[in-house]
Amino acid sequence: MARVGIIGAGQLGQMLGYAGRQLGLECTFLDPAESPPAASAGRVIADRFDGPRGLAALQRQSDVISYEFENVPVETVESFAQALPVYPPAAALRHAQDRVREKQLFETLGIPVPAYRPVDSVTQLNAAIAELGTPLVLKTRRLGYDGKGQAVIRGGENHQEVVDNLGGASLIAEEWVNFDLEVSAIAARSISGELAFYPLTENRHTGGILRTSRAPFEGQALTRLATDYMTRLLQDLEYVGVLALELFVCGDRLLANEFAPRVHNSGHWTIEGCRTSQFENHLRAILDLPLGSTELVAHAGMVNIIGHMPETATLREMERIYLHDYGKTPRPGRKLGHVTVLDSDAESRDRRLLELTALLEN
Repeated sequence: MARVGIIGAGQLGQMLGYAGRQLGLECTFLDPAESPPAASAGRVIADRFDGPRGLAALQRQSDVISYEFENVPVETVESFAQALPVYPPAAALRHAQDRVREKQLFETLGIPVPAYRPVDSVTQLNAAIAELGTPLVLKTRRLGYDGKGQAVIRGGENHQEVVDNLGGASLIAEEWVNFDLEVSAIAARSISGELAFYPLTENRHTGGILRTSRAPFEGQALTRLATDYMTRLLQDLEYVGVLALELFVCGDRLLANEFAPRVHNSGHWTIEGCRTSQFENHLRAILDLPLGSTELVAHAGMVNIIGHMPETATLREMERIYLHDYGKTPRPGRKLGHVTVLDSDAESRDRRLLELTALLEN
């Protein structure tokens, strides 16, 4: 039985652990949290992500190491890599952790991005405003997710205060993009270089947090373009595992927003909506097993459950509705679970997705 060590034991780790069980794998997690979601899917070593004892214990109990979030210290991954295979590679993590480096990588690969400027002072912010105009988005270069670590500059703000609130330096200013919609491309690459692409997914956010995803996105030309960009990224990084690339749709163009070197929230629908989920294919990729089919089994939609868990009795009575409860303590803005809906056509799926969203928000 292959042993997979996973840094992080949140809901992504939980779903990796469940997929691992189906493949006959043993998954062990490293996480300092009390009763993390992945505890239901495997053993959890309770220690810091950079704690020497926890890292040593995870290494002893693993044949290969992976991670479920991109804020793992790069040094931790490099340390593991001296003794065990670690996927995705540290190079991908290093780029994903710095938004300026990430944008520079996209540009090197010929993947279009919104205009941007590094910002380390109010003077540089003012220069960025003069060049990019307003509104613009000011973000921290590192960390930040689900809308955290960013501010919109519209004009009239106290620029010193905005910069100070975001840490005072190591920021990035990005032009405001009037996009048509947001999509994500998700793909897997194995150690042997086998590639598997999931259907392009349309995403909608509320308050910076992913609210709903729908697949497949119907635009064939944009799907081909996204596949091309994803292939460039996977090959250049010599990537292994599942990677998600978030993109803005602007007419017949795609602008890269960011990439995540891990399984991704916008691909949760693949558990029921595809022959092989993103979680199973991630494990297959890092173990160099043949990748599974990414063929759709139905038109799929996914809604995140945020802040509070609804009464589930009504949900469980609905046909082709799949509830995933992560077992987390409710609090505002926290992802507690998700619900996937499947249907035979896009129109029926969208109608049921709207009904489901309204039900979850009540």
